[in-house]
Amino acid sequence: MSPVAKPTAVCNLCHHHCALVPGQIGRCGVRQGAGDVVKSLVYGKLVAESVDPVEKKPLFHVLPGTLTYSIATPGCNFRCSHCQNSSISQVVGAASPRRINLRTMVERTAQDVVDAALASGCKSISYTYVEPTVFFEFAYDCAVLAKQQGLGNIFVSNGYMSNTVLDLLTPVLTSINIDLKAWSESFYEKVCGARLAPVVENIRKCVELGLWLEVTTLLIPGMNDSTQELTEIAMFLAGLGTDIPWHVTAFYPAYKMEGARATPLATLLKARQIGLDCGLKYVYSGNISGGQETSTRCPMCGHMLLKRSNFTLEQNLLVGGKCPSCSAGIAGVWG
Repeated sequence: MSPVAKPTAVCNLCHHHCALVPGQIGRCGVRQGAGDVVKSLVYGKLVAESVDPVEKKPLFHVLPGTLTYSIATPGCNFRCSHCQNSSISQVVGAASPRRINLRTMVERTAQDVVDAALASGCKSISYTYVEPTVFFEFAYDCAVLAKQQGLGNIFVSNGYMSNTVLDLLTPVLTSINIDLKAWSESFYEKVCGARLAPVVENIRKCVELGLWLEVTTLLIPGMNDSTQELTEIAMFLAGLGTDIPWHVTAFYPAYKMEGARATPLATLLKARQIGLDCGLKYVYSGNISGGQETSTRCPMCGHMLLKRSNFTLEQNLLVGGKCPSCSAGIAGVWG
């Protein structure tokens, strides 16, 4: 009988901390043990790149009305049953041809990405669509260069990165949106293949580090939308800071949950009211017809500040980050 190979390298990018034998691929599908180190299999291999309004991330208090250059490689460290980007996130191995046609990926350098962002008139680069922690080396190289060129950097994340990664990212990030998917360990374990506690701690740490944070919760009927659970999420966020924007969005059947029910409007309205009742100043409901509340009003006097239609900014009345009616300061990164 052949001896069982022992792990010789540990990936410390996220809280899975995969211990890998040479040649073994981690849970994200795109990182591999190579002796006593872990190498990225997707450095600079983009499977998606596009120009988006920054509001689409969603970020409503960051450089409103501007464009952001969005990039992604394959891979993800979560296994969400409802993933809307499963065709690029849920891969086996290094962008397995069984899930992703290798020819659909393009090779890019960090300079290529920054140049493309500038040429497109973007004010920032977003690392998004999949969990960007899994392509951290490339994201970090892009972010350092982008900051030198006057561009902002945005992480759209599940919040599962390690402390080391978050410490490295903070000096070069403009903002982060973290998915707080539920308020139960069982949901994270069964639906996402992860744990809630590290996400909670990273949200707390983002606030402590002074990183601009917005939080998104996708509401799935019967799974994470109870009044008690929504209240617990809202109270947690309000306890960290009532200026934290909370985006509550509608679920639509996808991937392994194609037979599930879509989120009814009443659930989003309930969640938004719970957030406001718990003291959060900015609660946005989106991704549903007829029930979107995506505009920003002054929490002091109610004056309209940022009028949006879906993800399109129609009017910006902020004056130096303040309400023009009562002069109250509005938290955000206004640029």
